[in-house]
Amino acid sequence: MRVSDFGEIETELLRRVERIVWCTTATQMPDGRLRSRILHPIWEGPRAWVATGRHSPKEADLTANHYLSLSYWDPAHEQVYAECISRWEESAEEKARVWRLFGDAPAPMGYDLGLFWPDGPSDPSYGLLELSPWRIELSSLAGLIAGRPSLVWQPAGGPPLNARATGG
Repeated sequence: MRVSDFGEIETELLRRVERIVWCTTATQMPDGRLRSRILHPIWEGPRAWVATGRHSPKEADLTANHYLSLSYWDPAHEQVYAECISRWEESAEEKARVWRLFGDAPAPMGYDLGLFWPDGPSDPSYGLLELSPWRIELSSLAGLIAGRPSLVWQPAGGPPLNARATGG
């Protein structure tokens, strides 16, 4: 079932991602091959934030291609798939705000980013990625067995074609 109002999936999306926490992420390397890794996004409405090393292999991948795919799965076979456009956030104020967002969120979603960046949000190696999904799918094995379709959210207007995020 397709919906364009994010409010129709928000509660269920947050229930799943706050329980599963870690997701598998795929990016495309500059040579065109795919690379997978795990990430710990924190969701804020219809976007997610990832605190990550600013000069990591992700930086090269996302400079070449700003798209990435997130896949959450758990043993109950509930899945979340999010297809996103990424953008590096450079604003000191926003980096500090999201730093606090991670620190204030209850575990396991929240954690102390200072474990990785001891100099705080001004640490030059602290990178902040904003992920803007153009498609989110919620599915489950139980739903499939019961004949219920996946719930698919796309913002009004559908997916961006050949869109490129800025700041990559």
